[in-house]
Amino acid sequence: MTKTTSILERPVYGVAEAAGLLGLRPDRTRAWLDGYGRRGVPYAPVIRPEPTGSDIVTWGEFVELGYLREYRRKGVPLQRLRPVIDELRREFQTPYPLATARPFIFGKELVLEVQEKNELPSAIAIVIRSGQQILLADDASRFLKKVEFDSPQQGDVRRIRPAGPASPVVIDPLVRFGRPSVQGVATDRLWELFDAGETLDEIAAGYEISVELVRAAVTYEEQLRTLAA
Repeated sequence: MTKTTSILERPVYGVAEAAGLLGLRPDRTRAWLDGYGRRGVPYAPVIRPEPTGSDIVTWGEFVELGYLREYRRKGVPLQRLRPVIDELRREFQTPYPLATARPFIFGKELVLEVQEKNELPSAIAIVIRSGQQILLADDASRFLKKVEFDSPQQGDVRRIRPAGPASPVVIDPLVRFGRPSVQGVATDRLWELFDAGETLDEIAAGYEISVELVRAAVTYEEQLRTLAA
């Protein structure tokens, strides 16, 4: 019997491309993936169990980088998440726990237990206690709203809506080689045409899509370039 490979294992991007799509610096992206050294002190990766030095980013790694991105300005080293992610890998039996529905929907009690055991700072918490309830932290909730699972509210992350749930822009590893797109058309191509002087109406007519889709694509690309500046 042939073993089915999870979409999370699919190689999708180079490190620099993944960083650009997420609006992150390549050096920060590399540090989260493979760790780094400072003044002779080694710091372990946040995402990969062990440093590999690979420039290839899998879909699961990309999704988890997107999760960490929500916390990048918290002022707490995200390496503090490493032991929590390690335990969630073991408990949920997946190398990419933050790219699945389990910690966000079905496993919040376990996540809270692991957080408390590892004394995770509240600024980078995945879940929080509110009275008798266990809720997602604001940043985790914001991340969850941007992702879609391969089945309703369960399974692995199948695609991302990087500009938020109301935007038609999607990042799908099986569409346009993982480039952001609207209705199957790469957003960077639409932006290039707009930047070259074509109007939104002309671009929409050329691709037989709505002006609203073209506008959303151009807006997304402009915001992405602002983040990378």
